Amino acid sequence: YIHLAREDVTEQTLLFSERSGGIRIWNPKTQAVVRVGQAPDVYEKDQAGLLDLKLHPKFKENGWVYVTQSIEKDGQNTTRLSRFQLKNNSIHNWENLLVTDAWSKNNQHYGSRLAFDQKGFLFMTVGERNERHEAQKLSNHKGKLLRLTELGKPAPGNPFENNKDAKPEIYSYGHRNPQGLAIDQEGRIWVGEHGPRGGDEINLAQPGKNYGWPVITYGKEYWGAGIGTEKKEGMEQPVHRYTPSIAPSGFVIYSGPMFPEWKGEFLQGALAKTH
Repeated sequence: YIHLAREDVTEQTLLFSERSGGIRIWNPKTQAVVRVGQAPDVYEKDQAGLLDLKLHPKFKENGWVYVTQSIEKDGQNTTRLSRFQLKNNSIHNWENLLVTDAWSKNNQHYGSRLAFDQKGFLFMTVGERNERHEAQKLSNHKGKLLRLTELGKPAPGNPFENNKDAKPEIYSYGHRNPQGLAIDQEGRIWVGEHGPRGGDEINLAQPGKNYGWPVITYGKEYWGAGIGTEKKEGMEQPVHRYTPSIAPSGFVIYSGPMFPEWKGEFLQGALAKTH
C-alpha cells in the first residue's frame, strides 16, 4: 500500500493492491474502502500477480501511479511495468511502458519493487525467475536492477548503454529475488533480496556492479548442500545478511516526524517465522 496525499484527498488514505489485480483506496479514519479498478491482463498463479504500486514524485500534479504485474503469453510469463492516472477514485489512461525480458515457465521469483530517485529516474527490481545462472547474464533482465525514465525507457548514463550485448536498462546484476528497494536521503540505492536457505541480503546497489548470485552466497540449497562460495573477487558483498532466513519482503528507510530517534533506520518486512 502507499499513502495518498493530494489536494482532492481531504484525509490521509491508503492505496493498496490485491494479487488478483484489484486496486483499492482505504480511509483508516472512516474504514471506508473504495474500489479504484482492475489492472488488465494480470497473470495470477503461485507467486505471480499484481506486484507493486508506486506514486510518481509529482503525483499531486499529474496523478500517475506506476504498477508492476505478471503477464502470460504462449505458456510463459514475465513482469510488465505500466502506469495509470488516478482521477476521481478510478483508473484512467492506462499505459504499458516496459515488458521485461524475463520470460519463464516458472511462476516464481519476480522480485518487482519500484522506487524513484531524486532525479526522477525509476528503479525496478526483477527476480531471476528461479533460473539462477541467468542472473549473471547481461543479455536479459532476470536478476537485475533496472534504471528507467518515467516512460520506461533506459535512463541515460546507464552503465551498459554502450554494450551491444547487454540490456541497456540494467543498472546492477547478480541479484536473486529482490523484493526490497529504497533510496535514502543521500541518494544511495538499497536492495533487499531473498537468499535460498539463509543468506538473505541487503545490498548497496552501485552502477555496473555484480552482486554475485549464484556464484557467491551465504545461503545453502534447501536440501542442505552448499552453493558456490561466499566471496569472489569482482563480486560485491552484502552490507547485511540474515542467517537463518527471514524471507525479506519490502523495507523502508524511516524519515517520519513521529519517531525522530528512528530517522535513517530500516524497517524490514519478513515473510517467515514470527519476526
